[in-house]
Amino acid sequence: MFTGIIEEIGAVTAIETSGDGVRLSVRAPLATSDASHGDSISVNGVCLTVVDSDDASFTADVMRQTLDMSTLADLAPGRPVNIERATAVGTRLGGHVVQGHVDGTGVIREVRPGERWRVLRVGVPANLAPLVVDKGSIAIDGVSLTVSAVSDPSAPEPWLEVSLIPETLEATTLAERVPGDAVNLETDILARHVQRMLAFTATPPSEGGSR
Repeated sequence: MFTGIIEEIGAVTAIETSGDGVRLSVRAPLATSDASHGDSISVNGVCLTVVDSDDASFTADVMRQTLDMSTLADLAPGRPVNIERATAVGTRLGGHVVQGHVDGTGVIREVRPGERWRVLRVGVPANLAPLVVDKGSIAIDGVSLTVSAVSDPSAPEPWLEVSLIPETLEATTLAERVPGDAVNLETDILARHVQRMLAFTATPPSEGGSR
């Protein structure tokens, strides 16, 4: 589990094909300072398992499903990435509960700069739009953010907006995002559970059963 509070900006050092997936190596000195084989590290919001590490870098295997669901397939050596180690028990939960299980990707539609803040409008897949609410939580590329505006439910192309404070712009890769960029999205886990429960409530029980 993660909190969405990015600890450092790492850099991709290598990507190698491994079966139908890839083996990804990332330079992240802080994350690897206490990393062990099997530890979880979030890379742009995707929970990955450390298979090898040294004092400055770690390597993880990324399976095909993860590549299909996220932007990790677009990474290349030298690309900066948001890094967060798994949350330690007993520490403060500064962001919100983030699993590192990306629901899908969105596309930056608009960047509105301010004197100190910056607003991002992100196009959201139609299946994820019901899970995003104004003032709710969203993880974008692994960054815990508060939704500042959402599109009307009748909008043909759903979107959400987030307002980035100076600290977020300095400490994450979101400052580099421009219109057309794809980003990883993880909706709030509570919203996903509610949606699933409502799906069962709306479905009438089947007749009969085992005899």
